[in-house]
Amino acid sequence: MAAVRRGDAEAVTALLEAGAAPDAVTEDGLPVLCLAIAAYDAAVANALVDGGADPDRKLPDGTTPLVRAVDGGSPEVAEAVLGREPGLRLPEAERERLLALARHWYERGAEDELRGRSGASEPARRARVMDDEYHHVTQVTVGGLTVRAGHGAILTNLEWAWRILTPVDELVARAAAQGDPDHVDWAAARWVLSQRRSKETWLAVTAHRHAPDPVHRRFVVDVLHWYLLCGSSRRNSYEKETAELLVAWACDGEEDPVVLAEVLRALSESAHRDAVAVGLAHAGHPDPRVRAQVPDLLIGWDAPRPALGAAARAALRVLAEDEDWSVRAEAGGALASADDGSAECADVVVRLLGDPVGGVRAAAAEAVSQGADRTAAIADALVALLDDDDLGTRLNAAYGLLRRGDPRTGEAIERVGPLSRPGFEDDHRLSAFWSWKWDREHPPGADRDSDCPAP
Repeated sequence: MAAVRRGDAEAVTALLEAGAAPDAVTEDGLPVLCLAIAAYDAAVANALVDGGADPDRKLPDGTTPLVRAVDGGSPEVAEAVLGREPGLRLPEAERERLLALARHWYERGAEDELRGRSGASEPARRARVMDDEYHHVTQVTVGGLTVRAGHGAILTNLEWAWRILTPVDELVARAAAQGDPDHVDWAAARWVLSQRRSKETWLAVTAHRHAPDPVHRRFVVDVLHWYLLCGSSRRNSYEKETAELLVAWACDGEEDPVVLAEVLRALSESAHRDAVAVGLAHAGHPDPRVRAQVPDLLIGWDAPRPALGAAARAALRVLAEDEDWSVRAEAGGALASADDGSAECADVVVRLLGDPVGGVRAAAAEAVSQGADRTAAIADALVALLDDDDLGTRLNAAYGLLRRGDPRTGEAIERVGPLSRPGFEDDHRLSAFWSWKWDREHPPGADRDSDCPAP
């Protein structure tokens, strides 16, 4: 109980493995799983369910932990408590009960439902909270009762768990109602549609490309992007169809710059033969959000490394001088990654490594650290970044020098500072620094019996 209350999922798992009862009951007569649900602690809830806690256990008020998780409105917690094979485990009546509960919350709205349950008329308190690592939801409190308004996502996830093929138009509407790709409702709809690989679903999704509301169109792009990201391992990947549609979309005069930028971003994942031509056509777009997507299209991804054509090289040099720093950052990263060996491209990259905006320097340094350019001026520019305010930039500068075998590598590593840093335990750059130092402190033929220092 103490481990659950303090949110220590690792301790919960260890205690369960040591024989602790997964359905231990608290002083109020509820299993500890309900504590995790009330605290919106998905990690602990998942540990308890994996360790044998019963999500379908009947509680004194007639509910179950799973019902309480659905009620609470957190998709992450509900997914953790749902457990394995829920479609086989739960009888049809219970499945229908859970669907009806999620649909009721979603259609009525969290605030109205809380007012009905509490009888309170006070103003609702709202807070945007992260429900998982990437997606947020609104947490609503009325009359002392609190829920997260993620019931749209819970409904979508339950329908998919029961293999109910919700109409595509309905899923699009749930996502678009939030208008935010980082909202849990949007993410759930996107995920389910990216898993449904029938021709009927494909056609129904892409039909919304012509929707008058740009939010609907942006959602379509997001789903198509996921088709590209997740398609290679699937029989019905639609990668070719997706790429062709994105090219046509980019050439059809999409008026909303946010949607157009997302179209170009998705197209850059496709390696389509017309990607460079599409990039060149949009290099002078008036909106910087669109221009910022052009560099990735221009460099292509030919093996063994990107090859720049004359037109693409010229466009990237112009974008590297853009008034918008985000465009300069993308152009610098592309030029450094492409590394076509030309002195003029190297000169541009050197300028960007010394850009007055930290974000530009950071993007250029990251690309240069992985690049193959061995220009002395670029190495000198990396040395100049060893005192940058941004730790990531300093790490990339030192790593770039190490990869180039620069004689200043030792000095660079020292200037980075401590190599043991919380949150950087698995950082490939710090690992390379450790290895570099070890090799020099223990040359071939030296005593190798001592332990290698642990990062």
